[in-house]
Amino acid sequence: MKIVLLDIEGTTTPVAFVYDVLFPFAWRRMAAYLAQHWNEADVLDIRARFSLEHAKEDPSPGFNVATPAGAAVYAAWLMERDRKSPGLKYLQGLIWNEGYREGALKGDVFPDVPFAIERWHRAGVVVAIYSSGSMLAQRLLFASTQAGDLTDKISGFFDTNVGPKTDPASYARIAAALDAYPPDITFVSDAPAELVAAAEAGCVAVMCVREGNPDTNVPAGLRSIRSFDELA
Repeated sequence: MKIVLLDIEGTTTPVAFVYDVLFPFAWRRMAAYLAQHWNEADVLDIRARFSLEHAKEDPSPGFNVATPAGAAVYAAWLMERDRKSPGLKYLQGLIWNEGYREGALKGDVFPDVPFAIERWHRAGVVVAIYSSGSMLAQRLLFASTQAGDLTDKISGFFDTNVGPKTDPASYARIAAALDAYPPDITFVSDAPAELVAAAEAGCVAVMCVREGNPDTNVPAGLRSIRSFDELA
Protein backbone atom coordinates (compact mmCIF):
# COMPACT_ATOMS: atom_id res chain seq x y z
CA MET A 1 0.00 0.00 0.00
CA LYS A 2 1.66 3.22 -1.23
CA ILE A 3 -1.09 5.77 -0.61
CA VAL A 4 -4.11 5.64 1.66
CA LEU A 5 -6.84 8.14 0.74
CA LEU A 6 -9.40 8.67 3.50
CA ASP A 7 -12.94 9.96 3.51
CA ILE A 8 -13.91 11.82 6.71
CA GLU A 9 -17.59 11.53 7.61
CA GLY A 10 -18.31 7.96 8.73
CA THR A 11 -14.71 6.89 8.05
CA THR A 12 -12.28 8.86 10.21
CA THR A 13 -14.95 10.80 12.07
CA PRO A 14 -18.35 9.86 13.54
CA VAL A 15 -21.33 10.89 11.43
CA ALA A 16 -22.88 12.34 14.60
CA PHE A 17 -20.03 14.85 14.98
CA VAL A 18 -20.71 16.22 11.50
CA TYR A 19 -24.52 16.34 11.78
CA ASP A 20 -24.96 17.08 15.47
CA VAL A 21 -22.00 19.41 16.08
CA LEU A 22 -20.48 20.93 12.93
CA PHE A 23 -23.61 21.51 10.83
CA PRO A 24 -25.70 23.11 13.60
CA PHE A 25 -22.74 25.33 14.55
CA ALA A 26 -22.49 26.64 10.98
CA TRP A 27 -26.26 26.99 10.65
CA ARG A 28 -26.53 29.17 13.77
CA ARG A 29 -23.79 31.55 12.63
CA MET A 30 -24.37 31.83 8.87
CA ALA A 31 -26.50 34.97 8.82
CA ALA A 32 -24.29 36.87 11.24
CA TYR A 33 -21.08 35.76 9.53
CA LEU A 34 -22.26 36.82 6.08
CA ALA A 35 -23.50 40.18 7.34
CA GLN A 36 -20.26 40.88 9.20
CA HIS A 37 -17.88 39.83 6.39
CA TRP A 38 -20.04 40.64 3.35
CA ASN A 39 -17.44 42.68 1.45
CA GLU A 40 -14.34 40.69 2.40
CA ALA A 41 -12.45 38.65 -0.21
CA ASP A 42 -13.50 35.19 1.00
CA VAL A 43 -17.18 36.11 1.14
CA LEU A 44 -16.97 37.85 -2.23
CA ASP A 45 -15.83 34.48 -3.60
CA ILE A 46 -18.74 32.72 -1.87
CA ARG A 47 -21.17 35.33 -3.21
CA ALA A 48 -19.94 34.68 -6.76
CA ARG A 49 -20.31 30.92 -6.29
CA PHE A 50 -23.79 31.27 -4.81
CA SER A 51 -24.85 33.52 -7.69
CA LEU A 52 -23.75 30.94 -10.27
CA GLU A 53 -25.26 28.01 -8.38
CA HIS A 54 -28.55 29.79 -7.73
CA ALA A 55 -28.87 30.77 -11.40
CA LYS A 56 -28.68 27.08 -12.35
CA GLU A 57 -31.39 25.95 -9.92
CA ASP A 58 -34.42 24.57 -11.76
CA PRO A 59 -36.95 25.46 -10.54
CA SER A 60 -35.41 28.53 -8.96
CA PRO A 61 -35.93 28.79 -5.19
CA GLY A 62 -36.21 32.55 -5.71
CA PHE A 63 -33.79 33.77 -3.05
CA ASN A 64 -32.07 37.13 -3.44
CA VAL A 65 -28.50 35.92 -2.97
CA ALA A 66 -27.19 39.45 -3.58
CA THR A 67 -28.02 40.35 0.04
CA PRO A 68 -26.54 38.89 3.25
CA ALA A 69 -29.95 37.73 4.46
CA GLY A 70 -30.84 36.16 1.12
CA ALA A 71 -27.47 34.41 0.84
CA ALA A 72 -27.92 33.03 4.37
CA VAL A 73 -31.38 31.68 3.50
CA TYR A 74 -29.97 30.07 0.35
CA ALA A 75 -27.12 28.51 2.35
CA ALA A 76 -29.65 27.10 4.82
CA TRP A 77 -31.74 25.78 1.91
CA LEU A 78 -28.66 24.00 0.53
CA MET A 79 -27.89 22.52 3.95
CA GLU A 80 -31.44 21.20 4.33
CA ARG A 81 -30.89 19.25 1.10
CA ASP A 82 -27.38 18.11 2.08
CA ARG A 83 -26.08 19.60 -1.16
CA LYS A 84 -22.35 19.36 -1.85
CA SER A 85 -22.27 22.99 -2.89
CA PRO A 86 -18.72 24.41 -3.17
CA GLY A 87 -19.94 27.81 -2.01
CA LEU A 88 -21.68 26.32 1.01
CA LYS A 89 -18.67 24.18 1.93
CA TYR A 90 -16.41 27.24 1.70
CA LEU A 91 -18.75 29.22 3.97
CA GLN A 92 -19.01 26.40 6.49
CA GLY A 93 -15.23 26.11 6.62
CA LEU A 94 -14.83 29.81 7.38
CA ILE A 95 -17.41 29.65 10.17
CA TRP A 96 -15.85 26.52 11.64
CA ASN A 97 -12.47 28.26 11.51
CA GLU A 98 -13.85 30.85 13.91
CA GLY A 99 -15.19 28.11 16.13
CA TYR A 100 -11.91 26.22 16.27
CA ARG A 101 -9.95 29.43 16.96
CA GLU A 102 -12.34 30.30 19.79
CA GLY A 103 -12.06 26.81 21.25
CA ALA A 104 -15.78 26.22 20.74
CA LEU A 105 -14.99 23.33 18.36
CA LYS A 106 -12.55 20.45 18.60
CA GLY A 107 -11.91 17.84 15.92
CA ASP A 108 -13.25 14.35 16.53
CA VAL A 109 -11.84 11.11 15.07
CA PHE A 110 -12.35 7.45 15.94
CA PRO A 111 -9.79 6.11 18.47
CA ASP A 112 -8.02 3.91 15.91
CA VAL A 113 -7.42 6.78 13.47
CA PRO A 114 -4.45 8.61 15.08
CA PHE A 115 -2.58 5.34 15.65
CA ALA A 116 -3.16 4.21 12.07
CA ILE A 117 -2.05 7.55 10.60
CA GLU A 118 1.09 7.46 12.75
CA ARG A 119 1.77 3.85 11.74
CA TRP A 120 1.35 4.58 8.03
CA HIS A 121 3.47 7.71 8.29
CA ARG A 122 6.33 5.80 9.93
CA ALA A 123 6.08 3.09 7.27
CA GLY A 124 6.38 5.60 4.44
CA VAL A 125 2.76 5.28 3.33
CA VAL A 126 1.37 8.57 2.02
CA VAL A 127 -1.80 9.62 3.84
CA ALA A 128 -4.27 11.96 2.12
CA ILE A 129 -7.84 13.12 2.72
CA TYR A 130 -10.70 13.44 0.21
CA SER A 131 -13.92 14.91 1.56
CA SER A 132 -16.82 17.04 0.36
CA GLY A 133 -15.95 19.48 3.15
CA SER A 134 -13.54 22.23 2.18
CA MET A 135 -9.79 21.73 2.52
CA LEU A 136 -9.83 24.39 5.23
CA ALA A 137 -12.45 22.45 7.20
CA GLN A 138 -10.46 19.24 6.79
CA ARG A 139 -7.24 20.83 8.10
CA LEU A 140 -9.05 22.37 11.07
CA LEU A 141 -10.54 19.04 12.07
CA PHE A 142 -7.28 17.08 11.92
CA ALA A 143 -5.32 19.88 13.60
CA SER A 144 -7.45 19.74 16.74
CA THR A 145 -8.24 16.08 17.45
CA GLN A 146 -8.28 14.48 20.89
CA ALA A 147 -4.88 12.99 19.96
CA GLY A 148 -3.43 16.35 18.94
CA ASP A 149 -2.47 17.81 15.57
CA LEU A 150 -2.33 15.11 12.88
CA THR A 151 -1.82 17.40 9.88
CA ASP A 152 1.96 16.99 9.81
CA LYS A 153 1.42 13.32 8.91
CA ILE A 154 -1.10 14.04 6.13
CA SER A 155 0.41 14.80 2.72
CA GLY A 156 -2.64 16.05 0.86
CA PHE A 157 -6.15 17.42 1.32
CA PHE A 158 -8.69 17.23 -1.52
CA ASP A 159 -12.25 18.51 -1.73
CA THR A 160 -14.86 18.57 -4.49
CA ASN A 161 -12.91 21.23 -6.38
CA VAL A 162 -11.01 18.22 -7.75
CA GLY A 163 -14.36 16.77 -8.88
CA PRO A 164 -17.37 14.90 -7.46
CA LYS A 165 -16.58 11.92 -5.25
CA THR A 166 -18.79 9.72 -7.43
CA ASP A 167 -16.81 10.52 -10.59
CA PRO A 168 -13.93 8.14 -11.44
CA ALA A 169 -12.05 11.04 -13.05
CA SER A 170 -11.72 12.70 -9.64
CA TYR A 171 -9.57 9.84 -8.38
CA ALA A 172 -7.37 10.00 -11.46
CA ARG A 173 -6.81 13.71 -10.76
CA ILE A 174 -5.91 12.99 -7.15
CA ALA A 175 -3.46 10.31 -8.25
CA ALA A 176 -1.81 12.78 -10.63
CA ALA A 177 -1.61 15.42 -7.89
CA LEU A 178 0.14 12.88 -5.67
CA ASP A 179 2.50 11.93 -8.52
CA ALA A 180 1.07 8.41 -8.54
CA TYR A 181 -1.27 6.12 -10.45
CA PRO A 182 -4.78 5.07 -9.31
CA PRO A 183 -3.68 1.46 -8.48
CA ASP A 184 -1.23 2.98 -5.96
CA ILE A 185 -4.18 4.37 -3.97
CA THR A 186 -6.27 2.56 -1.37
CA PHE A 187 -9.43 4.63 -0.93
CA VAL A 188 -11.36 4.12 2.32
CA SER A 189 -14.91 5.44 2.61
CA ASP A 190 -18.29 4.55 4.09
CA ALA A 191 -20.14 5.51 0.87
CA PRO A 192 -20.65 2.69 -1.68
CA ALA A 193 -21.14 5.05 -4.64
CA GLU A 194 -17.79 6.72 -3.95
CA LEU A 195 -16.06 3.35 -3.64
CA VAL A 196 -17.52 2.13 -6.91
CA ALA A 197 -16.21 5.28 -8.64
CA ALA A 198 -12.75 4.84 -7.08
CA ALA A 199 -12.65 1.20 -8.17
CA GLU A 200 -13.66 2.17 -11.70
CA ALA A 201 -10.71 4.57 -11.73
CA GLY A 202 -8.40 1.69 -10.80
CA CYS A 203 -7.99 2.38 -7.07
CA VAL A 204 -8.24 -0.25 -4.36
CA ALA A 205 -11.61 0.45 -2.69
CA VAL A 206 -12.31 -0.48 0.93
CA MET A 207 -15.60 0.18 2.70
CA CYS A 208 -15.39 1.39 6.30
CA VAL A 209 -18.30 0.17 8.39
CA ARG A 210 -18.56 2.25 11.57
CA GLU A 211 -21.16 2.31 14.31
CA GLY A 212 -23.70 5.01 13.51
CA ASN A 213 -23.17 4.97 9.75
CA PRO A 214 -26.40 5.13 7.72
CA ASP A 215 -25.30 2.57 5.11
CA THR A 216 -23.64 -0.61 6.30
CA ASN A 217 -24.53 -2.82 3.34
CA VAL A 218 -21.28 -3.75 1.62
CA PRO A 219 -21.62 -4.03 -2.18
CA ALA A 220 -20.57 -7.34 -3.68
CA GLY A 221 -16.89 -7.50 -4.48
CA LEU A 222 -15.86 -4.78 -2.04
CA ARG A 223 -13.66 -5.43 0.95
CA SER A 224 -14.91 -3.99 4.23
CA ILE A 225 -13.27 -3.08 7.53
CA ARG A 226 -14.55 -1.91 10.91
CA SER A 227 -11.28 -0.39 12.08
CA PHE A 228 -8.16 0.99 10.41
CA ASP A 229 -6.26 -1.65 12.39
CA GLU A 230 -7.51 -4.12 9.75
CA LEU A 231 -5.58 -2.32 6.99
CA ALA A 232 -2.01 -3.57 6.61
